[in-house]
Amino acid sequence: MNIVLFTLQDKTDNPLEYFLPQNDIRTKHILTILHKKVGDTFTAGIENGRAGIATIINTGTTDTPGLLCEFSPVSDGNPLFPIEMIIGFPRPIQLKRMFRDLASLGISKIHLCGTEFGEKSYLDSKIVERGTAHTLLKEGTIQAKSTHVPELYTYQSVQECLEKLHLLPALENFNSTNLRITLDNINASSSLSTFLHTQNSYTNTSDCIFAAIGSERGWTDKERNLFEKAGFTRCSMGNRVLRTETAATVAATVILENIFNII
Repeated sequence: MNIVLFTLQDKTDNPLEYFLPQNDIRTKHILTILHKKVGDTFTAGIENGRAGIATIINTGTTDTPGLLCEFSPVSDGNPLFPIEMIIGFPRPIQLKRMFRDLASLGISKIHLCGTEFGEKSYLDSKIVERGTAHTLLKEGTIQAKSTHVPELYTYQSVQECLEKLHLLPALENFNSTNLRITLDNINASSSLSTFLHTQNSYTNTSDCIFAAIGSERGWTDKERNLFEKAGFTRCSMGNRVLRTETAATVAATVILENIFNII
């Protein structure tokens, strides 16, 4: 763990103190990996809140052993970037890697949607239902030494996703600085990098970047038409066919480099 995240469940009656039970994985990390003891400090943060330094006050009581820590906020905890990924449901094993990677890169929201070419059984993945997804996203957040965990949403189809995000029709509240990109190696208007280089008017303070990536077999013509109606520009990342989680990570990296000068 590059940072220990406290949650609301860890909070005590004292607003600055948090308690971690003895059998908590964070407690074990602090004691056995970091080798901390009473009086020592470690890097910590509040989930989806501020980051700072925690000091171990005591190791609890006989009845409730654990670590009582006092938290001192220092920074904003590396906020997420205004990038939202629309992704066709991939295989469950790909989801696991993708959640960690996109969270570590600082993507703000992930929208998983069923696609016409996608395997329908993927929509029933227990990874999302049983909270595993949040755990994986949190692991990526901790890897990046951030406190902010990306939000996750699921949809049955591309059309449902675009409608619920109020991206259809494109004329409603359409803002030309609100970038909308769909990644596709079929009849793309330009490469992703070339397109991003033309977006000098983009301001990263309030505008959002939407980047859509299909499932393993890509988009159908019907789905391409939906994205076109929603004002998305079709871009490519070369003529090689990539796995969904690879394409998502690469696209996010290219956007971060070209728009935010991060990578």
